[in-house]
Amino acid sequence: MTLPGDSPLPLTLFSVSPIAQARNGHSPVDESSLIFVQDAAGRYLSFCWQQAERYGIESVRLIGNLMNATGNTFHPVSIALYLQRVQQLLEQQIGGRFVYPFYSTGRYLVFELNISPILTFHQPSSHAVVIGKFLYDCSKEQAYELVNSLDLYPIGTSDTHHHKLLTQISWNIRRTLELETIWQQTVNGLGEALSVSRCLICPYEPGNSTLKVVAEYRQPAVQSMRGMELTIAEEPHLRQVLTTLKPVTVTVTQSPLNDPLYSLLAIATCHQDQPNGIILLHQFDRSRLWNEIQIEQIRELADQVGTGIAHATLFADMNNLTAELQRANERLIRQHEAVEEARQQAEEASRLKSEFLANTSHELRTPLNGMIGFLKLVMDGMADDPVEQGEFIEEAHRSAVHLLNIINDILDIAKIEAGKMQLDLDPVKLDDLLTDVENFIRPQAQQKNLSLVILTPATRDEIILCGNYQRLLQVMLNLLSNAIKFTHEGGVTISAEVIPEKVVVQNQELPGFVKISVADTGIGVSLEKQDKLFQSFSQVDGSRTRQYGGTGLGLAISQKLVEAMGGIVNFFSLGEGLGSTVTFTIPLYQDPVMIAALPESTADLLV
Repeated sequence: MTLPGDSPLPLTLFSVSPIAQARNGHSPVDESSLIFVQDAAGRYLSFCWQQAERYGIESVRLIGNLMNATGNTFHPVSIALYLQRVQQLLEQQIGGRFVYPFYSTGRYLVFELNISPILTFHQPSSHAVVIGKFLYDCSKEQAYELVNSLDLYPIGTSDTHHHKLLTQISWNIRRTLELETIWQQTVNGLGEALSVSRCLICPYEPGNSTLKVVAEYRQPAVQSMRGMELTIAEEPHLRQVLTTLKPVTVTVTQSPLNDPLYSLLAIATCHQDQPNGIILLHQFDRSRLWNEIQIEQIRELADQVGTGIAHATLFADMNNLTAELQRANERLIRQHEAVEEARQQAEEASRLKSEFLANTSHELRTPLNGMIGFLKLVMDGMADDPVEQGEFIEEAHRSAVHLLNIINDILDIAKIEAGKMQLDLDPVKLDDLLTDVENFIRPQAQQKNLSLVILTPATRDEIILCGNYQRLLQVMLNLLSNAIKFTHEGGVTISAEVIPEKVVVQNQELPGFVKISVADTGIGVSLEKQDKLFQSFSQVDGSRTRQYGGTGLGLAISQKLVEAMGGIVNFFSLGEGLGSTVTFTIPLYQDPVMIAALPESTADLLV
């Protein structure tokens, strides 16, 4: 296993803790084990090791001798510390397990030792059986480094301290139902209580092939693994702990590069005998063999953590379900509101169309009746003379043209609504357009004694628009007809303004646009009703429309036509009785040369 920030260690030794070995019925003793009996003073009472000769050890000569550095071919490094540990075990009459180096004929041999006091009735233990498993050779410096790193606190005191810390961690976990808090409190508590180099926790779900590190405790010099993903198939200890649900320890021995020793403890967190996470404890600064009491305490804590994770997950799932139900409820409310709004809009549209049909049928019948009436008079010979007969025919023709215009409006809005309105854009001279508009509109204005003013920009050359001439004429006549229709005194003003601002129309960049305004001094429109002006089949006031006539399609058609030519339409009115202004923009075909500081007396003013 290679860890971030550490060199690869080639030799890895997997061993299950003695507790797990005892549960499986296996003994840590094998035929190659070192076995000897000693007393509290360090005297060898018996000695057996099949590999003794290989390391120059004469077993017979050791028996009866003290462990001392003079004349003894096999003794612990730092004998005093070793005997201190053995004496602690004898006094407390409990077994112990730790790694310790021995010296023999110039070599330093590291053993995993299991020390068990020999109990006697009514007397304190004074002898111990030592079973050692040879791990590896090391240098003198490494041997003394290992001795200095060993935990030689009194066993009862150290284990009690660890137990208190782990109990506090368990208590903290039970007080929260937030997964992130449980994860972080677990790694922080274990890391600080056990003084490990790094502590990780990875949640697990059955069927997953990877584990993600979601929380981490580490010493400052250790590289972070938070957020990393561990592949279960590539890590044997992960597979083992998830399969057996038993603690697994990993010890990496000396490497050819003399890299530091490495120890790992992996414990599964479970709920109802199902794993839901793994706790990983790393020790990089020294070789560490976890004793049975510590492993059992950590395993009990892992069970508490597993239960906490299960409860927090259930709580999180419940919160997510509640949130999802709330979102679904909000979506249903919005959908209901949308349906209700659509229903109201449909009812309003139905009402508007009914009103539109009523007004349109009236508008259609009026010119049609006029045509029928005047033609009937001619057919019945009711005209007194040819002049009067001509007047009747002229009135019938005027009614027919009016009827044609209404029908054209209806057909135009139908095409626009169906998306079938196609316009070809060509160069259009603004002066020609305004001249034709004046010829059509001035007689209507004069009939109502209204003024008609046309103002154009001062330019050295003609202003040429990019648009469709017939549709521009239709828009202008619609706007001016409305202005004259709803104006009783005053007049109507048409003005044009060149705005040099580049626009793109039908994938073609043009130099600017012209804003044309039609302002009247008529009846105006209240602010709250102005948003209905450009709606198809919509009329600001049905009764007023009947009073003034019309289908209510003029502005809607004008807006669609202007937008199809790359412009926009706007309506302005300060309220009823305050007049109205309609503006629309049309792109320029070419940029005209403007005349600066034009005196007012030379303006192009047509009245």
